[in-house]
Amino acid sequence: MGAMIGEYVEAALKRARYERIRGRDPYYGEIRGVKGVWATGRSLEECRRNLIDVLEGWILVRLRKGLRIPSIGDRRTPKTTPILNYQGKMAS
Repeated sequence: MGAMIGEYVEAALKRARYERIRGRDPYYGEIRGVKGVWATGRSLEECRRNLIDVLEGWILVRLRKGLRIPSIGDRRTPKTTPILNYQGKMAS
């Protein structure tokens, strides 16, 4: 599953849009078509790294909650399935 998420992240970053803003972290980035995924940074590189972290976290939360993850080009993430804890019981 890690490779699938990596490919999804790579495809999503091709849709990223960056801009300069005012403030302590003058770079802002977002991924078009992925609502709520955005980040800032002191440099463009830091902003991009932060955007990757946010996107990976967003994917994991959506998988855990069983929410749909939009396709990006031909990249899809695994179908959502319930996450089990170590005892084989449904995680809360």
